[in-house]
Amino acid sequence: MNPYDIVLLIHILLFCYWLGGDVGVFYSSQFVVNGQLSRETRMTAAKIMLGCDLIPKICMSLMLTVGGILAHYLGVQHETWQFVGIILLGPVWLSMVLVLHYKHHASYIPMLSKIDFFFRCIMIFAILSSSVYAYNTGRLTDTPWVILKLLGFGFLIFCGLMIRVNLQDFSLIYAKIIHNTYDESDNQKMVRSLNKVKPWVITIWLILILEAYVGIAKPFSG
Repeated sequence: MNPYDIVLLIHILLFCYWLGGDVGVFYSSQFVVNGQLSRETRMTAAKIMLGCDLIPKICMSLMLTVGGILAHYLGVQHETWQFVGIILLGPVWLSMVLVLHYKHHASYIPMLSKIDFFFRCIMIFAILSSSVYAYNTGRLTDTPWVILKLLGFGFLIFCGLMIRVNLQDFSLIYAKIIHNTYDESDNQKMVRSLNKVKPWVITIWLILILEAYVGIAKPFSG
């Protein structure tokens, strides 16, 4: 296998595990909100859900770096500083994801969570800006589908932020379940919180499939 084939394989694996892991997270969450189940069963389901949730987060954090390298092999040239930034983005983002997951009891986690939230907002702005710049300057005239891929990824980040915002009640009630201080009204709040994120979750699945199609078909090329 040549370097391009290796990067392409990694790109495909990231897509597969992102979509598959996300489906697993959503499926297991149905058991977490089920008030008919015992507390122990719900906590076990939550552990499975949180463990599965790490997989799509890892895939998302690495996707831009891998995609940027893949685009380089397909003829999309970057300035040296841009390429260095693309290479460093994945490890930096991944490190933040892993710290938030494995060190969630640390005192600095609330601050790091805010940094992560604003980091993702900045990423959305950067993707939109670079896409508009590339379109207006004709930088991606030969590969216009790359702009579609970038815009799709930016929207995926936005969907993730909307899920985070709408899951606040879910997280608060889960904490009550851990301490065994929840009641039936809390169960209902948890269900409503999960229902709020369903449209965003399904949208993520659809956008991921669309991203895969764009990568394969490369529309508007030539």
